[in-house]
Amino acid sequence: MNVTGAYHVKAANLGLWLTGAVLVWAGWIFLDMSKPLSASSSAGGSAVMSTVMASKVPVLVEFHAEWCGPCRAVGPVVEELARELSGSGKARVVRIDVDKDPQAAAAHGVRGIPAFIVFQNGRETARQTGAIPKALMRQMLGL
Repeated sequence: MNVTGAYHVKAANLGLWLTGAVLVWAGWIFLDMSKPLSASSSAGGSAVMSTVMASKVPVLVEFHAEWCGPCRAVGPVVEELARELSGSGKARVVRIDVDKDPQAAAAHGVRGIPAFIVFQNGRETARQTGAIPKALMRQMLGL
């Protein structure tokens, strides 16, 4: 049995391998861009809020926690809105877990969750607390 042949890629299959790699890369980019930005990402919550404050388009920030029932109920709606807005350039959606970034929640006076705050040009323009419908989220963003 030839062990070295197990890792040999035939020239005829090279195009197939390259196509597969490009499809995997494109799928990863699509899935990554369709998810709302999260404070639990490697950038950290303060970097996320800096990005929010510098944004020229409206940004809906949802403060939530994993243990919160209403947060879990509205989470899929927030993610759906994030997918709809991704790449549109009209608005963005950010989710911040208050257990992972309590400073961001405290800095913006979040007392109850889920809390939704819209920022535009570094200013708060709207605020709602509780599980709200997607139509109200869009209205808060001015869409």
